[in-house]
Amino acid sequence: MTKTVVVYHSGYGHTQRVAQFVAEGAKATIVAIDADGNITDAEWDALNAADAIIFGSPTYMGTVSWQFKKFADATSKQWFGSAWKDKVAGGFTISASPSGDKLSTIQYFMTLAMQQGMVWVGQPAMNDGNINRLGSNSGVMAQVGPTSPAADIPQGDLDTAKAYGERVAAMATKLHA
Repeated sequence: MTKTVVVYHSGYGHTQRVAQFVAEGAKATIVAIDADGNITDAEWDALNAADAIIFGSPTYMGTVSWQFKKFADATSKQWFGSAWKDKVAGGFTISASPSGDKLSTIQYFMTLAMQQGMVWVGQPAMNDGNINRLGSNSGVMAQVGPTSPAADIPQGDLDTAKAYGERVAAMATKLHA
C-alpha cells in the first residue's frame, strides 16, 4: 500500500479546507506548515516515508506564501541526498481572484518537484462548469472571494480537489507497485 502526504500552508483556512478534500481523495496524511513556516521532525519523517507528496499553498502576490517557501527551502536536505527522487508529486492552490496568478504557484510546485527528481501528476479533468471550473490541467486551482469564508469555496472546486487527490494516489500506486 502506498502512502500519500498532503503538505500545505494556510493563512486564513481556505487552503486548509482544500487540503482536507485533496487528502480525503488520496486517503492521505495531512501536514500543516505552521505560521512560522515550520513542521515537526515527525512530519518530516512522514514526508520522507511517503510515496507521493501533494503540495498546497494560497497564492499570495503571484506565488506561494512565505511560509511554504521556507518549508521548500528546508527541503534542500532531501534534495542533497535525492531522498524524494521518484516520489509522485502534485499541487493545489486557492486565491481570491479567478486568475490571481495561481499558475505561478502551481509552476513553483512543479519546479520544486522537478528539482527533487519527483514525478508530477497533472489534473486531466475537462472543465464542465463544476469540476475543474477554472480550467487548470497542471494541478488544482480553487477560488473564492476575498472576504468570503472557507465555507464558501465552491463545491465544484472541492470536488475537483478530492478527485485530484484520488488521481495522485492512484498514480503513486501504479508507479510504486
